[in-house]
Amino acid sequence: MNYRLLIINMGSTSTKVGVYLNESAVWTRTVTHPREEISKYLHFMDQYDYRLNSIIELLQEKEELMEAFDAVVSRGGTIRPVRGGTYAITPAMLADSQCGQFGDHPCNIGGQIAYDLAQKYNIPALTVDPPVCNEMREEAVYSGLPEIERIASFQALNHRATARRYCAEHQLRYTDVNLIVAHMGGGITVAAHEKGKITDVNNGLAGDGPFALERSGGLPVGELIKLCYSGRYSLDEMLRRVNGRGGMAAYLGTVDGREVQRRIDSGDETARAVTKAMAYQVAKEIGGIAVSMNGNVDAILLTAGLAYWNYFVDLIKSRVSFLAPVIACPGENELESLALGALRVLNKEEAIKDYDAQTV
Repeated sequence: MNYRLLIINMGSTSTKVGVYLNESAVWTRTVTHPREEISKYLHFMDQYDYRLNSIIELLQEKEELMEAFDAVVSRGGTIRPVRGGTYAITPAMLADSQCGQFGDHPCNIGGQIAYDLAQKYNIPALTVDPPVCNEMREEAVYSGLPEIERIASFQALNHRATARRYCAEHQLRYTDVNLIVAHMGGGITVAAHEKGKITDVNNGLAGDGPFALERSGGLPVGELIKLCYSGRYSLDEMLRRVNGRGGMAAYLGTVDGREVQRRIDSGDETARAVTKAMAYQVAKEIGGIAVSMNGNVDAILLTAGLAYWNYFVDLIKSRVSFLAPVIACPGENELESLALGALRVLNKEEAIKDYDAQTV
């Protein structure tokens, strides 16, 4: 059978939409949302109508009819930890994604939009490899406080897509190699891909690991506690400050690497120092992940938007190339990965997973 799929991928400042006929993209489009518009919304879910309208307008422009789709597929939300695979989006999944317990991210909007459209047009709503794929080794879940457990909350979809693409290009089996994948975008996550399992990774949503374009990363805990109790910020404002308004955005007022590079080229020392610091933190995270695999690393893959930025990539390479070959894999392959995951279920090559029944 031929399946026509609507694919949705919400990013911090963009909405990526694609229409696939089986494995082939009919068209894809990235709608960029200016920060001055996005910053008006304190909570990501407050953007629901804004994001939905951008999708509807694009479908109308492309003369697409919802009745022609066989499924709506969205990048997964911040749900409780589950195994990788393709899941039906359910009310319980949506409730978990929006309660805040497992983090907050615009991809939660995509799940809700996919579910609502699917309900309206009586088609499946699916998600693939949610960002909380739980394969972490036992030692990695300890935080230092019994009340807090480390969880995997990261860009699992692009991590696996990048690793699998690298293996396919080099005639390798994903389950035979040890890779470090660094997804570098609005958030930065660095993961150990150990013989096909992601055994350790920083929580890119909740203030863990390197600072990124708009996330604070790990912070000095004592000073963070003082800031939380300073009376200057509410709980919601603090959560948004570390996830959405932190990192390079807080230091330089922009998340555009091209703009930062222009500032560096014009002699802006602050822009240079912040960029070097961010690269330094990424390199440190890669070094730590290498230790988690006893130094047995076949390759280090740098992916997502910041992998296009040669200056930034070279800063990282200069510090970690002694560990293993470093390969830049710019961009992401998430729309295709979502389509392929949905097709495996629709073609009955793989069983759809039940979020409501699964335990880890």
